[in-house]
Amino acid sequence: MSTTLITHSDCLKHAPDPTHPESPARIKAILTALGATPDLHLIHEDAPLATADDLMLCHPKEHVEKVLRLMPKKGRMKFDIDTSADAGTYNAAMRSVGGAMRAVDLVLKGETDAAFVATRPPGHHATASKIMGFCFFGNVAIAARHALERHGLSRVAIVDFDVHHANGTQDLLWDEPRTLLVSSHQGGGFWPGSGHATEIGAHNNVLNIPLKNRSGGLDMRDAYETTVFPRLEAFKPELLLISAGFDAHAFDAMSGLRWATDDYAWITRRLLEVTRPFTSGKTVSCLEGGYDLPSLADSVAAHVTELARGE
Repeated sequence: MSTTLITHSDCLKHAPDPTHPESPARIKAILTALGATPDLHLIHEDAPLATADDLMLCHPKEHVEKVLRLMPKKGRMKFDIDTSADAGTYNAAMRSVGGAMRAVDLVLKGETDAAFVATRPPGHHATASKIMGFCFFGNVAIAARHALERHGLSRVAIVDFDVHHANGTQDLLWDEPRTLLVSSHQGGGFWPGSGHATEIGAHNNVLNIPLKNRSGGLDMRDAYETTVFPRLEAFKPELLLISAGFDAHAFDAMSGLRWATDDYAWITRRLLEVTRPFTSGKTVSCLEGGYDLPSLADSVAAHVTELARGE
């Protein structure tokens, strides 16, 4: 199995503030861990810059133009209480979108079997017209539309296992019958407060799996085996996109869940096993959350090792 790692040094230059959990140190920790993982041979590629037209695959033109106009060339601007931009944010955000799209191009053209996109800022909380939750644009949602509109696919599955609900991806793809969005996340009103099982999309194309606070990997595995995997098999995706958040780890202060590093290896391995008959292994994984650096590094290494193994 050939696996490509897509990243860019520009993603180290978006620095919300010195104490912000979504920091450049996340990418540094990931790259160090991947470089130190035995027998992990990755193809390296730089994430390209997306264009405004790419953003408009999901976001309204007026919103895109407004956000790009407001991006600061110096100093810092707050878009919401958690999400600010500085002079490095524009390129970082555009490379996060561009990296996800480039990964789709590579796997669909057969140039690599799978890809992991190690970029920041993340994207799964960005709605059609709102920046929030550290996210500026819907990286994975845009990549899905890119696969549908520009590569002619008919069915794209997105699985988001971040501890927080994929509210942005859900908003951007709510009316898209060619996608199936699965979001497993901490329930019970945990931020952002959405992601109830009753939220199913305009075409029954959304599957939300709220997990109980303080539940661990065994509960997650049961939910995926009984609910998620049968839906993926019925959907028969031609491409699997993963919104890979690692903040459900027991060591992550963002989380009330109690996953272990091995749970990330398991969920990756099983997702590939279940979808392989339909995707032939074509899988793109994009970094979302994960803020405890040691557990983030270990979990990403476990995740990418399974992507590279591919069986």
